[in-house]
Amino acid sequence: MAPPSSLDQITERVERLLVRYAELQRTNALLSQQVLTLTQERDSLKSRLHTVRHRMDSLLERLPDIPDSKDNPS
Repeated sequence: MAPPSSLDQITERVERLLVRYAELQRTNALLSQQVLTLTQERDSLKSRLHTVRHRMDSLLERLPDIPDSKDNPS
């Protein structure tokens, strides 16, 4: 069998590069989707945290003032 010609070698390398490029495109698409999903999850959690903070502030405002023991010696 004759050694592969330069053209055959270049063709083989280009084909491997095309396969690798397609794999990287698929990986990139999956990672982009993952980033989108995580960004949406983060935004949802931030919104929930804001709601909880607001509720806690409202509850704290409704609590009666408790005198400090230092201010009221017994």
